[in-house]
Amino acid sequence: MSTIFLPRILRTTMAMALVAGAAAASAQERPVYRCPGNLYTDQYSPKEAAELGCKMLDGAPVTVVQSPVRRPASGGGGEGGAARSASGAAPAARASGDMRVDPAQQRARDSDARRILEAELRKEEERLAALQKDFNQGEPERRGDERNYARYQERVAEMKSSLARKEADIAALKRELAKLPAP
Repeated sequence: MSTIFLPRILRTTMAMALVAGAAAASAQERPVYRCPGNLYTDQYSPKEAAELGCKMLDGAPVTVVQSPVRRPASGGGGEGGAARSASGAAPAARASGDMRVDPAQQRARDSDARRILEAELRKEEERLAALQKDFNQGEPERRGDERNYARYQERVAEMKSSLARKEADIAALKRELAKLPAP
């Protein structure tokens, strides 16, 4: 049995070594270039890279991630752009191509955000008040399932950490409200 098993292990090991070698060879096929403007690419030929002033990187492995293709900015200066803005189909977009939001629309968004944050703050403050009432200044009432004093202490510690989390949540909501412009 050991004589049959040994060749199978050797065949498997050799096959894995060949696959690893082929993968390493294919990874080294295309050189990676660093071009002006901090552009790293493997898409240029050596001649193109030399013309663009790119330098080939040696040694450390580099992962090249393709960036999404940007859409060209529309001119918007023609009749179509004027007709579109006059009809109100694209009030948020300006003619220069950048995406700006109409001030009235931004005020509406800010007021919606403020309303949502204030409602969330009220709910969190109500929850905090309920937790503080249950906590009873560090001496909550013992429940029936807490015959063991250690269980009671665990619940008190959990309540204390829950109070700290609620206070931190309320502070974070207040910071977010402070960031919004005044109504």
